[in-house]
Amino acid sequence: MTASATSTVAAPLRLGGLEVPVPVVLAPMAGVTNVAFRRLCAEQGAGLYVCEMITSRGLVEGDRTSLSMLTFADNESVRSVQLYGIDPHYVGRAVEILCAEHGVAHVDLNFGCPVPKITRKGGGAALPWKDTLLGDILEHAVRAAEPYGVPVTMKTRKGIDEDHLTYLDAGRIAQESGAAAIALHGRTAAQHYSGTADWDAIGELKAAVDIPVLGNGDIWEAEDARRMMARTGCDGVVVGRGCLGRPWLFRDLAAVLGEGAATTTLPMLGEVAAVMRRHAELLGEWLGEERGCIEFRKHVAWYLKGFSAGSSLRARLGTVSSYAALEALLADLDPSEPYPVDQLGTPRGRQGSPRRVALPDGWLDSREMTGSVDPAAEDATSGG
Repeated sequence: MTASATSTVAAPLRLGGLEVPVPVVLAPMAGVTNVAFRRLCAEQGAGLYVCEMITSRGLVEGDRTSLSMLTFADNESVRSVQLYGIDPHYVGRAVEILCAEHGVAHVDLNFGCPVPKITRKGGGAALPWKDTLLGDILEHAVRAAEPYGVPVTMKTRKGIDEDHLTYLDAGRIAQESGAAAIALHGRTAAQHYSGTADWDAIGELKAAVDIPVLGNGDIWEAEDARRMMARTGCDGVVVGRGCLGRPWLFRDLAAVLGEGAATTTLPMLGEVAAVMRRHAELLGEWLGEERGCIEFRKHVAWYLKGFSAGSSLRARLGTVSSYAALEALLADLDPSEPYPVDQLGTPRGRQGSPRRVALPDGWLDSREMTGSVDPAAEDATSGG
């Protein structure tokens, strides 16, 4: 089965001295974009695959969890890591460690996370409101990466809410600080993942800066990426929830953006089952068979979304702890069942509803950072 599209070949994405042939970036997602999932996506198509978010302090202090996340697959020719931090010193030191000790070739700084445990400490999507602090962090990161020729990029949102927008200021600061690119998720922190992404804001940012701009938000199909780039002029796309249970989306993106294909092929359920099996095996190579299968359970509902597999089979798949059990259950699926086309172009993963953003007391009173950085914002908890 095929899905129609109209496309032209997109130009490669250039981040400093790094060239990404197909201008597609996998967004870091906690508990999802581990080494197994990144390898699976990279087997499907070309792109830049970013490791789960790691905290700068955790890395600097040698936190075991943080270091364990710095695992890369053989097919990851470019090691890319997203770093979270709010203290310029720790961020700079963490970037140096990534470049010098772990062979990382691209560092992305997270200024877009809307999770309350991050924003209430002044991090993530809350931080760009403090524009001087944002500049200090970026400058420390760029300076630390420069001797290694490693490009530093940043990801952000439109702002805290519609009354406190920061994306245009963030773009200017990123450019002035020497960042190689800026990615914009077209939602505010208050929106979380609800509503519709504002692609016009991505276009406004592209018009306002000279560095590459990446668009993020509502890329559910390869054709969405083509439409976003045509509408906004952005230099590439960042794909997050759209690939949950659909790693072949990167194959489609490579075909549409990298080859100018007019159609993409939708997998039958038998092909989906084969990808599920491969995903579990890759997790097992990393974690061991039992732990890998347990980790795989969270992906079952995403893979089978829209298919006719019954609730009993889905429930049993959600309890597998061995390859044999997984294989036996996958054998019960109808391999000839076509892909559920009613699922195309629809949101995947978490959506939720708008909510008030948790912030430090008095955070919105001034754009300037007053006082010292909250040490609790630089804890050693990675992946969140």
